[in-house]
Order: sequence, then structure tokens, then C-alpha cells
Amino acid sequence: MTLFHRFSLRGRALVACLVLLGIALYWSIPRKADLRTFDPAKMAVLETAMWRDYYEKRYVDLFFNLYLSSRGEFGFSPLDSMKIAFAAANAARTFQPTRSRDEADAALPSLVSYYRLMARAAPVSFDVDQAAKLELDWWQARREEVTPETYGRTIAATSALLYGKSDDLMVQSGVERAQAMAFRDQHRNDMTAADWSAIELRLFKAYSKLRRSVKPAP
Repeated sequence: MTLFHRFSLRGRALVACLVLLGIALYWSIPRKADLRTFDPAKMAVLETAMWRDYYEKRYVDLFFNLYLSSRGEFGFSPLDSMKIAFAAANAARTFQPTRSRDEADAALPSLVSYYRLMARAAPVSFDVDQAAKLELDWWQARREEVTPETYGRTIAATSALLYGKSDDLMVQSGVERAQAMAFRDQHRNDMTAADWSAIELRLFKAYSKLRRSVKPAP
């Protein structure tokens, strides 16, 4: 082998190493994520898809859509987005077969992990354990015939922790998300494409209110 070919192989190896390093840096370098910068329309599309994934037990698709929301809507790094998606999907999968509040507590560690990661993009520091407990509380409340107006306020209370504020728009957003969930529960056995479109529209309105509530000052 000539000297030229030896240098050629070394050069290729160097290029390969640089490419791998670039990929590693792209995936792992922290981004300036912000929970306030989401697009309501995109969030509505993603959340509608995630609901369908959950109820149809398509956990891989659920993970993927959770990744897209963390990466595309909040600006987390690819690596952090994967961690967030895994924690949230695992919490949902753990919770789904439970039948009591005691059993549902099994999902709490994953929810704590989820909120600990989300806290990196919150505008204020918040109690991660409390946020996880509130999230699990409204998940369970849906199964106990609590009105959407009631558990919708728990959703709003969770948002208030994340964003460090509360106002009428945030409360309305929480209640409207809960009403969208109640609509799905009422049609659980005969959901149509039109029903899912109606849910997406309801979620768009709810996230539009939340966006107006938390929008950063210019």
C-alpha cells in the first residue's frame, strides 16, 4: 500500500469520526427549550394523535408523537426529547391497566421523571413531585365520573405550576381540554374520523387560550 493510500484511509477515518462526533453533539447538546413557545395548531394535531395511540395501545407511535411534541414544539434536544417521550409513554402504559388509585401510583415515578425533564424548559422553578401528583390525580379523576369542569381545573393547576402563573385563560384551557376528553369518553365505542376532527378542533381552541396565557413578553 502506498503512502498516499495510507493517508487516504486515515483521512476517511478522521472524517467518519468527525461525522459521528457531530451527530453525538447534535443529539446531546442542550437546547434553549421553552414550554411557552408551542404552536396551538400543531399541539392539537399531536395530542389528538397521542390520544388515539393510547387508546389503541400503539405505544411506539405514542412515543414518536411525544418525541415530536418535545422536540418540535418545546425545542428540547433530540436526546432530551427521547427521554421525555420514554418517561411519558411509560407512565401512560403503566397507568392504563390499573383499576384503583393505589394501583395508579405505579405510574408516579415515570411522571416524576417526566416533569423533572420538563422543568428544564419551564419559565420558573416548580415542585416536580407536586406536578406529577396533580397529573396523576386528573388521570384518575376521569375514571371516577368526576365532571370535566372539576378535573379540568386540576389540569389548569398543573399548568399553573409549570408556568408560575394562573389566569382565566389558563383555567378555560384546562376545562376545555377536559371537555374534549369527556367528548371522547362519551363516544368511546363508536369514534369516527369526524369525532377525532372535532376533538382536534376543541384542543386547538384550548391550546390557543393557553398560548395567549403564557406567551412570553416581547
